Amino acid sequence: MLGLLGPNGAGKSTLMRILATVTDKTEGVVTWNSVDISKHPDELRQVLGYLPQDFGVYPNLNAWEFLEYMAAIKGLDAKSAHRRIDELLQLVNLVDSAKRPLGGYSGGMRQRVGIAQALLNDPQLLIVDEPTAGLDPEERVRFRNLIADLSGERIVILSTHIVSDVEATATSIAIINKGQRVTHAAPEAILGAVEGKVWTWVVSSEEFSKLKQGHLISNTARRSDGVHVRVVSEQKPNSDAQSVAANLEDAYLYFAQSSRIQ
Repeated sequence: MLGLLGPNGAGKSTLMRILATVTDKTEGVVTWNSVDISKHPDELRQVLGYLPQDFGVYPNLNAWEFLEYMAAIKGLDAKSAHRRIDELLQLVNLVDSAKRPLGGYSGGMRQRVGIAQALLNDPQLLIVDEPTAGLDPEERVRFRNLIADLSGERIVILSTHIVSDVEATATSIAIINKGQRVTHAAPEAILGAVEGKVWTWVVSSEEFSKLKQGHLISNTARRSDGVHVRVVSEQKPNSDAQSVAANLEDAYLYFAQSSRIQ
């Protein structure tokens, strides 16, 4: 699983649309098994599953009807489609809701229908763009776990600006900002790059207001003794600051906001 991280507007969705052959590139080359997908898009499309950021459904159709329709578009014969739909409804835990109109589904349930349609052709490559945006915390965790379970038998590219969505699952992480790749490495290597650069100490509310202007703050917590701040900095930012172990949130901020192009 490749986790693609970047702030809103970094170019994640544009890149995902290019990889999914929905949008053509303006320069460069994208290949699948050494085949240029701009010239031969069907080479990838026949093994591709894609859940776009703005995934729409037909509100008057139920889950079974919608998946049957999508299977027909993808060229699956009726017998194979019905067997596959049964399997996928079980996988995404929607068997009991399969006959309900999609217009009455929650955001998380719609996303699960979205991942089911992306898996209809049992793809070798699954591209999932901002799948947890707008979901409540419980639905986000459930959907994140589902994506993680799918990564064993195929390549999964998960694009998001939510660090926790990739922290526990990605085997490789790429960070982009302003349309540029900032870094691409294993999570351990990305964390290692900021080791010794994360600090924490306690300040008053007045000091905190000034602190925000000159430091890269990755986290804060207000306590009875003041504001506990977590800062990413090359140098020790304060005489009271203590070095702490870096997490992926620290690393993401360090790379994305400093835009260290590698």
